Amino acid sequence: MISADDPALRVVVVAYDEAEAASAALARADEWQPGLPAVLRHHLTLPDRTIEEARALLAADGWELRPGGRGAEDGGTELTAVVALRVQELDALHCSQESSRMAGLAQRHGGQVHGWDALQPGPGAAS
Repeated sequence: MISADDPALRVVVVAYDEAEAASAALARADEWQPGLPAVLRHHLTLPDRTIEEARALLAADGWELRPGGRGAEDGGTELTAVVALRVQELDALHCSQESSRMAGLAQRHGGQVHGWDALQPGPGAAS
């Protein structure tokens, strides 16, 4: 199993355009290794007052909410950039389902989504 903190991880799939299907993002990801675990990261901006509630909701399904990620540049003073991450195998169905879930979470909490990406170890990294 990989760890979200593994320094050998690198971004292998990027899906920052919400109009693009997850299947298309995965199809153009030359370095993605299907069938192997990856760290799936959803980039969100949320109001500070809602971050702990969102963290608790996500933790129930194995997600971790950390500061940072995309959206920091346009979050302003009212929204904080966070990244929801979890280790899992990637496929188009689950990426789409989780994107919808994150969009709903952001909407309910007065935030925004900024897409998702996934990381896997580079070639030759110890697994």
